[in-house]
Amino acid sequence: MKARQLGPHLTVSAIGLGCMGMSHAYGGQDEQASIRTLHRAVELGVTFFDTAEVYGPFENEILVGKALRPYRDKVVIATKFGFRIDTSARGATAMSGVDSRPEHVRAVAEASLKRLGVDVIDLLYQHRVDPAVPIEDTVGAMADLVKEGKVRALGLSEAGADIIRRAHAVHPISALQSEYSLWTRDPEGEILDTCRELGIGFVPFSPLGRGFLTGTIQNPDELAADDFRRTIPRFSEENMAANAALIQLLGEMAADKGITAAQLALAWVLHRGDDIVPIPGARKIPHLEQNVAAAGITLTLQEVQELGDLLTPEKFAGARYGQQAAAWTPPR
Repeated sequence: MKARQLGPHLTVSAIGLGCMGMSHAYGGQDEQASIRTLHRAVELGVTFFDTAEVYGPFENEILVGKALRPYRDKVVIATKFGFRIDTSARGATAMSGVDSRPEHVRAVAEASLKRLGVDVIDLLYQHRVDPAVPIEDTVGAMADLVKEGKVRALGLSEAGADIIRRAHAVHPISALQSEYSLWTRDPEGEILDTCRELGIGFVPFSPLGRGFLTGTIQNPDELAADDFRRTIPRFSEENMAANAALIQLLGEMAADKGITAAQLALAWVLHRGDDIVPIPGARKIPHLEQNVAAAGITLTLQEVQELGDLLTPEKFAGARYGQQAAAWTPPR
């Protein structure tokens, strides 16, 4: 697989792997099945793996660290901090807001290093901007971890242009991770322009619209009872029905090229710039192989423009987050 650059120090595969769904939000799966998927990703040339302390919580970092230990010198592992995770007397955990205080940054990084079983975190992101803590203080604490050799590169997630500039002034930011796909394009314009001006790579999460752009999910009843997508307005029965015609159009355009809807949606994201490295999730090996193959698909400028014009976010019904998750993603 071809490589792409995230900032000045990280070279990664053109497509990475978002590991969240293996143990969080979408129902999870058996550990050995996840390990087989992670190992297959390495075989296919994937070198960029994304996790976070909150995925599980904690379980996904342990899984990723365990599975990738034999390949440590070949892969780039990214993880994220920034949520407050409360643990009850019975051991149950729950998110209760954001927390990017400097002392919390250090505590989480130390814990993530242990869970991953690594000496250094390749890319450490602030998962969500904390309105109560100046970004300069947070990035200052992250920069201290770089100086100590515990972190290689720094990233932000779902941050606006002003936050990006202020953070970058404290320490170079290598990557911005935000939701980006055919049906979510908020970063276009000022945010992506700022990243490119400063030499910051862009990492789209949910480039397949949390699976909806694959055309394989017809209604919310197909999702597990505890699937996070049941809380997202776009995945209500009414909105999924309203969006079905757009997904059918995507499928027809993909069929004309002899590829799947998922591959066309990923190819579109990849063609938005050589500084873009999407991290689609995949629990099953066939889905992983299909996604990785998208890196070899070529679209003409006309095809990219046509697809982007036909499936604009304004045409899709439903918000991208429910009320609680939206509250944890401050306006950019």
